[in-house]
Amino acid sequence: QVQVVESGGGLVQPGGSLRLSCAASGSIFSIDGMGWHRQAPGKQRELVATISSSGSLTKYADSVKGRFIISRDNAKNAVYLQMDSLKPEDTAVYYCYGNVRTTQVTGPTTYWGQGTQVTVSS
Repeated sequence: QVQVVESGGGLVQPGGSLRLSCAASGSIFSIDGMGWHRQAPGKQRELVATISSSGSLTKYADSVKGRFIISRDNAKNAVYLQMDSLKPEDTAVYYCYGNVRTTQVTGPTTYWGQGTQVTVSS
């Protein structure tokens, strides 16, 4: 079994910063792509950022480009999201995921965390 746990959410004022962390544990051989999605009240879940297995390729939603940075630490099976210049419209539950391989020969399975609340408000 694989568990994915996020942390680092909270309440922050507009213009402030937060750093989200996400760690996978359990029966892990390797992790391909990892990333973050978010879901605001009454809205569909949307992609925020993704990162390749090596960390060399990243992708961001247009709404967060230049403000958010995704990174990963493969030794810790972890992915991070540094969020700067936060806006009220960034308020949402943030979910991380990892495409996990449990053996060398099996294909990846996507595992999601339970989500962490980010609220941007004065």
